[in-house]
Amino acid sequence: MRNNLLLLLLLVLSFSCSQKEEVDYLFYNGKVYQANEEFKVTGAFAIKNSRFVAVGNDQDILNHYESAHTIDLAKAPVYPGFIDGHAHFYRYSLGLRDVDLGGTKSFNEIIERLQKHAEEYPEEEWLLGRGWDQNDWDNNEFPDRDTLDLLFPNKVIMLTRVDGHAVLTNKKGLDLAGINAQSRIPGGEIILKNGKASGVLIDNAIYALSKEMPEIPLERKKELLLKGQANCFEVGITSLADAGLDKDQIELMSTMQKERSLKMRTYAMINPSEENMNYYFGQGHIKTDQMHVRSFKIYGDGALGSRGACLVEPYTDMPTTNGFLLSDIGRFDSLAKIILAKDFQMNTHCIGDSANRVITGIYGKYLKGKNDKRWRIEHAQVVKRSDISKFGLYNILPSVQPTHATSDMYWAEERLGKERIETAYAYQELLKQNGKLILGSDFPVEDINPLFGFHAAVARQDGNNYPDGGFQSENALSREEALKGMTLWAAYGQFEEAEKGSIEKGKFADFVILDQDIMEVEPGRMRRTQVMQTWIGGEKVYSAE
Repeated sequence: MRNNLLLLLLLVLSFSCSQKEEVDYLFYNGKVYQANEEFKVTGAFAIKNSRFVAVGNDQDILNHYESAHTIDLAKAPVYPGFIDGHAHFYRYSLGLRDVDLGGTKSFNEIIERLQKHAEEYPEEEWLLGRGWDQNDWDNNEFPDRDTLDLLFPNKVIMLTRVDGHAVLTNKKGLDLAGINAQSRIPGGEIILKNGKASGVLIDNAIYALSKEMPEIPLERKKELLLKGQANCFEVGITSLADAGLDKDQIELMSTMQKERSLKMRTYAMINPSEENMNYYFGQGHIKTDQMHVRSFKIYGDGALGSRGACLVEPYTDMPTTNGFLLSDIGRFDSLAKIILAKDFQMNTHCIGDSANRVITGIYGKYLKGKNDKRWRIEHAQVVKRSDISKFGLYNILPSVQPTHATSDMYWAEERLGKERIETAYAYQELLKQNGKLILGSDFPVEDINPLFGFHAAVARQDGNNYPDGGFQSENALSREEALKGMTLWAAYGQFEEAEKGSIEKGKFADFVILDQDIMEVEPGRMRRTQVMQTWIGGEKVYSAE
């Protein structure tokens, strides 16, 4: 009897050991960059109920799991889904209806594009465009409205500069906004030419016009958001931080996520209007698998390209101005106080060294020392050497955009001078402070493709692989640092490192498959890399095939 029981036990154990767990998907024979803290590289993983249930070598995964959907990766490289740590997805998506002015080499080229669009859509009362940069023109002075007044007297023209911190409008637009040469707007500037408003509005002055824009119909908004999402999936973005959203925008995206049409994971940075603060401070943190709301996006200053960035010393190429802060210091201080009291994250746009000095000083006043509040400086573009240590002292996270460095490198030294440029775009110095650096693109200011940012971070070169040796190569990131910056560290900057940002057991099955290995390919070929597949929560949302 005893022998029979022993035999039965052995049979049961043998049978149970031979059983494999059924999973939704099983991937093997790949080169899987987990991008975890140890930066492990393995070959296989299993997915069940939208999450990774196991990650390991082929033998372990194939011996313990089975699936009706078993996929041979054929040695293809796999990475966690790319996270854009700072973008403007909502603005980008709705802007897909506008005239694309990116890459224009003259104001005449802008006029040609506007005329073509106006001919195709004669019924439009507003003619919108985005992406011009006067620094790319032979005459790199700001344009004026004279030609627009002549060609489009009956349309409102609103042409947004590439960085979003300047707009060119016409007389009809100025009249609608109630702006003339005598107008004064705190935190903004109205550029004058020959004593009259030229049509160029800087920073806060833009709102006087933008608030008059007609509302886009709801169904059109949804259509544009889905188009923007499809563009993100095509370049491997599975998650992003959307900087500066209002309540109605967050709620529209949340509704679309609940309907399962919008699948992008979104970390919403709230615009600090009185209405938004009252609502979200009352609600507290909002967290679903797709939407996370617990931070505010503050604008400290403007952009370097439009000379709105606030500098300690005057601009080298325009000694009559230092730029300006977009609010008074007391306003920033009061925001920090209430955001801390309500346990939200404060993320402040700081380009110039004065803005960085002011805001990191206010952060230090309230954070006091080491902490886990994860307050961020967005861009951290020009920082005095004496201020860099404050990032470490107060655990302030720098959130940077590598393609800004390679876009600005042609003219940044003219703006800043030889001494200040040395601590601009100083990614290695910033990384040393906390051992983490959040990478993003700031799209639509820069290209949406995160692999362009990866290349810019590693090679410090533009799309033409210029310059040889890289721009300020001492601040280049290693490939491991760059990949973590757009995966694990970006997730950390959103309080979500436990659920995304690496290929690990228990995390969302968000990943991308590329056609070549960005961890090994020569830098000159990085931007040619194509996304073969993008997966979110174990669902394939894009395929190049």
